[in-house]
Amino acid sequence: MPTIESALHINHDPQQLFGLARDRVERLPEFSEEIESVTILEREGPRSVSRWVAKIKEFNRTVEWTEEDEWDESTRVCTFRQREGDFTRYEGVWRFEAAAGGGADVSIVLDYEYNVPLIGALIQGLLKRKVQENCDGTLKALEGLAEAELKP
Repeated sequence: MPTIESALHINHDPQQLFGLARDRVERLPEFSEEIESVTILEREGPRSVSRWVAKIKEFNRTVEWTEEDEWDESTRVCTFRQREGDFTRYEGVWRFEAAAGGGADVSIVLDYEYNVPLIGALIQGLLKRKVQENCDGTLKALEGLAEAELKP
């Protein structure tokens, strides 16, 4: 099962970024080429359920999943897992940590499995690259959203 790691330094307060990601995640597609849509289905306390659609231009198709998120404000960590969707397994952690020189180091660690009968190693390699691009794009989209909504 592949593991994807993505990290980005963002020049905003980590608590503000955490809140922005938790409360405004449906705006990420406005700042991303990889994410087509995010729809919040449920929100209750620290738990949310959202429907994601990501683009795979090379295949001229989308990948869709519904994920459940647990937002821990005290640690600024979001733990997520797929409830249903195109992946066989999709789960990970999103962290918002204070950076030594100011701002935040935001990271995503994602474990996923995507089983399609007769899918070759070449396609699995391309899929891994696309999932990496999606995680990187999610962080860049958060940075764009922060620039639009937060004061430095």
